[in-house]
Parts: sequence; C-alpha cells; structure tokens
Amino acid sequence: MHTLPHGGLALSSLDEQLLLPGTKGLPLRAPLRQGAIGVQGWNVLRGDTSYPVAVLRESSLRHNLAWMRAFCERHGATLAPHGKTTMSPQLFGAQLANGAWGITLATAIQVQVAHRFGVRRVLLANQLVARSDIDAVLALLHGDPDFECIVLADSPAGVARLAQAVAAHRLARPLLVLVELGLAGKRAGCRTPQEAMEVAHAIALADGLALAGFEGYEGLLVSDDRAADLRQVDAFLAQLVALVRGADAEGLFATSEIVISAGGSSYFDLVARGFQDVDGLSRPVRAILRSGCYLTSDHGMYRRHIDELNARAGGREEGLQEGLRPALEVWSMVQSRPEPTLAILTMGKRDASYDADLPIPLYSARPDGAAVPAALPSGCTIFKMNDQHAYLRLPEGDPLCDSLAVGDLVGCGISHPCTTFDKWPLLLAVDDAYTVRYALNTYF
Repeated sequence: MHTLPHGGLALSSLDEQLLLPGTKGLPLRAPLRQGAIGVQGWNVLRGDTSYPVAVLRESSLRHNLAWMRAFCERHGATLAPHGKTTMSPQLFGAQLANGAWGITLATAIQVQVAHRFGVRRVLLANQLVARSDIDAVLALLHGDPDFECIVLADSPAGVARLAQAVAAHRLARPLLVLVELGLAGKRAGCRTPQEAMEVAHAIALADGLALAGFEGYEGLLVSDDRAADLRQVDAFLAQLVALVRGADAEGLFATSEIVISAGGSSYFDLVARGFQDVDGLSRPVRAILRSGCYLTSDHGMYRRHIDELNARAGGREEGLQEGLRPALEVWSMVQSRPEPTLAILTMGKRDASYDADLPIPLYSARPDGAAVPAALPSGCTIFKMNDQHAYLRLPEGDPLCDSLAVGDLVGCGISHPCTTFDKWPLLLAVDDAYTVRYALNTYF
C-alpha cells in the first residue's frame, strides 16, 4: 500500500478508526479498520466497491503536488493552498510535505479541524464576525502559542470586533490581520484603496492587533471577455502592491515581514508574476498564493483555465508545460436503459458537482469483462441530474446505443472540485489500474 507524505500531521487516528456498513462508496458488511482498505484488493472497474464512488488518481495527485511546488519555487512565491477545496487532513499533509507554508481556510470550524490534526499555520481568508467564532480561534491561539493564524478585516467595524475580543484573551502575541481589498459588486472586501487604507490605520491603532499585509481574490474576474478579465486582474494586483507600498511608507506594519496574498485557481500565474518584484520595502515581503483546486484540477472549468495558463506562459515555464492533471473522478453504474440514446446512472446531485458544469462522461467499463476502461465517444453528455440520478445522452447511431448495458460502469470527470469533495466523507485513492490503495477523509 502506498500513501501520500503526511507533512508532520497527526493522521494515525484516521487509519485506526472503524468504518461501518453504510459508509458511502464502500461495500462493507462488517466494520473495517480504515488502514486495512488497501489490503482488500478492491478494484473499481471490477465492481468491487459500492456505486457511486469518488476516486482520486494517486499518480495525478503526486504530479500536481510536484508541479505546483516547482511553479512556486520558480516564481519566488509562497503557497498556502485553500484547504476548503478538500477539507482532507491527508491532503493537507501532502501539500505541507510538498512545500506549502501553511493552509488557507474559510471558517473557524475549518481552522479547528486543521489545528486538531496538527496544522501549525493558517491563513483565514474570510472575515471572522460571530463572537463565538472569534473566540474559538483566539482560544486556539491562547492555548497553543506556537500556532499561527492570520485573519482578515475589510471594515473598521470588523476591526473593532476583533480588538474587543482580543482584549478578553491573553495572547502571547498580537493577532495578525490582513486588509481585504474587494471588487465592486462582488463579495467581501474594501471597495476602494482609500477604504483599505482606513482599515489598515484602524488595525495599526488597535491594541492587540498587528497589520500583517493586504490580500484579495482575483478569481471573481471571470467573464466571456477574457482579454478584459486579464487586464482587470493585472490592475487589481497592482492596487494590492500599491497598498503595501503605501502602508509601508506610513510605517503601519508591525510584523517582521509583509504579507501580500491573492491567487485563486484560475489566474495564479498572473498573481505570481504580479507579486514577483515587490521589493525595496522596510522588511521582507512574503507573496502568498492561495490556489486550492490545483491539487486535483478537474475535467471542466479548471482544465480550461489551466490550458489558458499554459498558453499565456508561451513556453516560459520550461519543464512545466504539461500543466496540471485531473485527479478526481466519480464512477457510477448504468441502472436503466429506458430509451436507445438514454442511460440513467446511479449518481446525482448528492454525489458530483453541478454548479459550474454537469459531470463530464469519460469512460465505460464492464465489471465482468477485462476491467479496462474504454473512452466514451465525444458525443456522450450528461444533460440533467436529480438527487440520485444522472441522465447520460448517447450519440444517436453510435454502437454504444446497443452495447451499453445495465450494470456497466461509467466514469465521469467533474467541474469545480470543491463541490464534489463536500459530498464525500471518504474518497478512495486508486492507482492507474483503479486498484484501491487507501482512503482519504474529509471534514465539512
């Protein structure tokens, strides 16, 4: 059995836990220790698991981990991948073992999960508002002085809430805060650089808080006019750089280094280049990319974005031309063939993403055959999903209309991995022959 590197996290309890019958994707009839999954000899293509089942191809995971590490090293960037994509401690460990500086998260609950398994540094890329959530994070910092957590603010009111809560806790050091710059009409963040500087001043003046830097999320700048999108991304990054320089000129930073951060999974190459030459300041600058979906990529939205990234590179990324590989698939069975060009699959909205694109049918396999996946013709599409059913349209006149049978397997790629991971408390890592090697847990 092969496993991913653990990055120093405390993961042994996951292998020791008992999985019970009813665990999604597993064919259990009696309790099974999770660490014993890899010696069961299960193979997805032979029909050994329950269906649907979500799998991660280990070779693609390892490739993507190495690819992103090399990318960041080339551009002098720091990686703090967004853990909300997977919420998997084992995948956090693999990312940390492959050069990640920390893990980005979105909620206080996610921070508690990461801390429980031993993550030592978190960037909380969201505003803490509820008193209970602020207190939960501050309790971790109070009880574990070696734990680091950077939080966000985008208003003086948010700064005041943080400062009030910090006053009630005895922390070993000030709470580090980044100012969030936003985009008009989009989600959180200061709408103008002037507002961002007002928040920066509020942080610098607040007892118990320390201004650590500025951040934003450029991934919302996606439209049908890609050339305009790229110009807006560059302009947004330039605003962040200007804010860092302005705050440094005013002596607002109270940390040993300045943090500047952005980087979803669509334009992280532009972010890396946009932050590459931020120098000449009073202290070192740490440019942090927060891309999370790079780890699995996908067969839809992010695959298109990575193709565009490769085209933008124009050969400049020597040794990195292949890009990222899709790693996440959902396999289900044909449960009904009610019409010649229609197959109904045993998966639905409870099992696979449908917010960006519907699943992309890739392969079929017959469990009682050679257990080798066959590529589906390009005309195959999933055009609708219910909670537990997917509607697979077959190309009219294609031999598949006659050969695809009830009980056959269909493997689908997905678009937007975040909203597939959150449907699976456990995913199976497989080799390239779809033999199950081990399990990966999620905590949503």
